[in-house]
Amino acid sequence: MGVIDESEVMRSRLPDFPRRRDVGIGVVGAGFIVRDCHLVAYANAGFRVVGITSRTEATARAVAARRGVPRVFESIDALLDDTEVEVVDVAVPPAEQPGVIRQILSHPGRKVRGILAQKPLAMDYAEALALVEACEGAGVVLQVNQNMRYDQSVRAVKALLGSGALGAPVLATIEMRAIPHWMPWAEGGRSLATFIMSIHHLDTFRYWLGDPLRVLASTRPDPRTSARFAHEDGINLSILEYGNGARASAWDDVWAGPAREGAGADIGIRWRVEGTEGLALGTIGWPGWPARVPSTLDYSTTADDGLWHRPRWPEAWFPDAFAGTMAGLLLALETGADPDLSGRDNLKTVALCEAVLTAGREHRVIQMGNEEWLRRQHR
Repeated sequence: MGVIDESEVMRSRLPDFPRRRDVGIGVVGAGFIVRDCHLVAYANAGFRVVGITSRTEATARAVAARRGVPRVFESIDALLDDTEVEVVDVAVPPAEQPGVIRQILSHPGRKVRGILAQKPLAMDYAEALALVEACEGAGVVLQVNQNMRYDQSVRAVKALLGSGALGAPVLATIEMRAIPHWMPWAEGGRSLATFIMSIHHLDTFRYWLGDPLRVLASTRPDPRTSARFAHEDGINLSILEYGNGARASAWDDVWAGPAREGAGADIGIRWRVEGTEGLALGTIGWPGWPARVPSTLDYSTTADDGLWHRPRWPEAWFPDAFAGTMAGLLLALETGADPDLSGRDNLKTVALCEAVLTAGREHRVIQMGNEEWLRRQHR
């Protein structure tokens, strides 16, 4: 069994940062996630945001004034023309993101060095693959903002697993009971919960345990959201099967009971990782947003004689994790290594989303690694 002490767990919760933090960042998009997460985290980390642009210039100007961004560009092309912009942070709705990335890649003259794209990279596997190949062909490093990997408790559990302190993984679960604020762009897409909410948990399982062999899922519409617009996948129950015997399961419940309709509320996200020699469990603080609510971790191993370790920290997923995803891109540019959340790797997370949709719709087990099946997935 590996040994890891609490100080190492505490250190592991934080991202690694590049030596240079003055690389010029241009931001496309000025929604709340940029205003209250990206720009706050970048400022706290000492990253240099050169300027911002948005479909609505007045919104970009308001966000720039609030967060101290020095320039507002009237268009994406104007932002790309600025020679100080080396990296572009794309934070637009999923349906718009592929077009923005292609515009960045086709911009005449100089090319930016890197792109940080929002998750989902695209709303289907075929388009995500095309974007990855386009970035690779242009020599532009692509990082995907799977920011739950930088939630502090998620990173700490990764360290526990990597050290062997928990032994061989047996079962990992994430149980979400939360009522999201669906943005207007969520209406009318081919997926609601899977590509917008479940993607966080599916990617976290990949981060903790690797890539599964098989996927089972059951989905149904969310009653509350159905009153606003039709959708297929509001509530998702997913099971991932691994070749080493490990299992992972996510219950993504965006109904969470009739709390908005007058009943009492029980809102939260709980996770649990069981190994042959240890147990880790905790909570994710995101449902408390906009309050700063740190996630939690409790863990015990067979070497502890029943002792529970309960490290705590001041950081929270929103907004602090967003410094980590940008740091990963800047580190890749600095070292020449692949980014930790590369577009190429993220294709496997998009594939998991496709598998959950298909398994739920067709009531069958999906075998992962079938490239021909994935290439057929489209809008």
